[in-house]
Amino acid sequence: MNRRKFNQKLGTGAVFTIGWPFLGSCNGKKGRRDTRAAAVSQGFDPDVDLELTAEEQIISILPGQKTKVWTFESRLISGKEDNLHKLEGSYLGPIIKVHRGQKIRIRFRNQLPEVSIVHWHGMHVPEQYDGHPKDVINTGENYVYEFEVMNRAGTYWFHPHPDGRTGPQVYYGLAGLFLVTDEEEQYLTLPTGEFDVPVVIQDRTFDWDNQLVYLTQGHMERMNGFLGDQILINGQANQTLRLKSGSVYRLRLLNGSNSRIYKLGWSDARPVTVVGVDGGLLAAPREVPYLMLGPAERTDLWVDLREMDQGNELIMNSLSFPSMELMGGRMGGRGMMGGKSTSLPQSSRYPVFKIQISGTGSIDLHLPDQLADDTPLSPSAAHNQHNPRTFTFPMQRMEWTINGRTWETYGVAEEEKVALDSTEVWELVNSGSSGRRGGMRGGRGMMQMAHPIHLHQVQFNILSRNTDEVDPDLWDAVKEGFVDDGWHDTVLLLPGMRARIIMTFKNYEGLFLYHCHNLEHEDMGMMRNFEIVAG
Repeated sequence: MNRRKFNQKLGTGAVFTIGWPFLGSCNGKKGRRDTRAAAVSQGFDPDVDLELTAEEQIISILPGQKTKVWTFESRLISGKEDNLHKLEGSYLGPIIKVHRGQKIRIRFRNQLPEVSIVHWHGMHVPEQYDGHPKDVINTGENYVYEFEVMNRAGTYWFHPHPDGRTGPQVYYGLAGLFLVTDEEEQYLTLPTGEFDVPVVIQDRTFDWDNQLVYLTQGHMERMNGFLGDQILINGQANQTLRLKSGSVYRLRLLNGSNSRIYKLGWSDARPVTVVGVDGGLLAAPREVPYLMLGPAERTDLWVDLREMDQGNELIMNSLSFPSMELMGGRMGGRGMMGGKSTSLPQSSRYPVFKIQISGTGSIDLHLPDQLADDTPLSPSAAHNQHNPRTFTFPMQRMEWTINGRTWETYGVAEEEKVALDSTEVWELVNSGSSGRRGGMRGGRGMMQMAHPIHLHQVQFNILSRNTDEVDPDLWDAVKEGFVDDGWHDTVLLLPGMRARIIMTFKNYEGLFLYHCHNLEHEDMGMMRNFEIVAG
């Protein structure tokens, strides 16, 4: 019996907390863990060398009793001081800052009471450094990552990726930012230093003793995905960013929540100005009335505070939209066992963070008309332009699946093998088990939910979204918030939506993952390998 099926048999009333024991995986082949990264390479000369340790700590998050968390503790061995920045008073890991072309060594040590591995989300790295579940290490073991930064300047991040336990490990605090810069970005007049601000958005639930509570009341809530009852920013309960008047800021937003989707809009109804997405800066700024941000997606915002005075406030809200349903139950809105209140309904209006003007700055920049030299891939470059690979994400037999399959550690179907150096179009289809239109209401198509689909190793362009089968009320409420320009590694598929994406598989052969980044869906088996093979 694999872990997913074992967890299903735990039944209603299982609550996972910080000390919940790890269930060893019996899924897939044994004895094939990659051992190439057990020690440093003698011929690798890093520009940045650091230690990263996953461990348990006790910190203050809420007033009163301290909270047990899992966190990434870090230490810079060699490099520049600004390569590593720690968020004081936060359970989140460090912010790692690097330059494109630099060689990076990260010495990961697992001090958790269960296996783990680190995935560098959005980064283009060889198979053995991607953080595949087959490469997990035990308590007290080390794993050394050594790679050259090949990505464009952008906001990337890192988090654990063990089979069946990604959700709880991220939930308890294991995540950090990985920021890349390059000459193109540095040439632009974008905010830097204290005016370049990370904003990691997460939802959490605490019990009466200020301890984190994760899942849940049985299999059905796992299928929905975890929703907490309060929003934390940068690992802290204080949702206020104290910024300066007379200044312009770059806010780097990361939806670090396990499953929550945000519809972000400013309280004064000003446009949301987007300058970057998952894979870096856009070719030109985009203004939208609100921003849809699914789990794992990143968006860089330009925020102009030059007309705001000290004492003023600006709130970023998540705006309301029609509820997405699964088997008649709303995504969020039911109480979490052990929590102090009901879960914050995902589709309701609530504040996410507040900007409070508390000082005067001196950075007076103007938004550039042009940003990056961002040339998307042409569909004509794909050999399968007119016959794309199709991947469906339905529920079957009460399991989340991809093309009817669930996770296998080394499993690769024939349609999951791609040729090195090839460019392909994929069609991602969020289909319900009923296959009927209007799956949001009236009991029709009740096996549908939103799925944020993430591909490892590649950045892709979004060619199109087909919304013919999306509930029209839902689509009308959110359609202006999608920014499909630029390069992405995650695409949010609404129930009934089809999206076509295009990417090139270059540099590295091997096994890489694609999966739903609703972490509970991923842990339940909505994850598969694709294999890049020599053409």
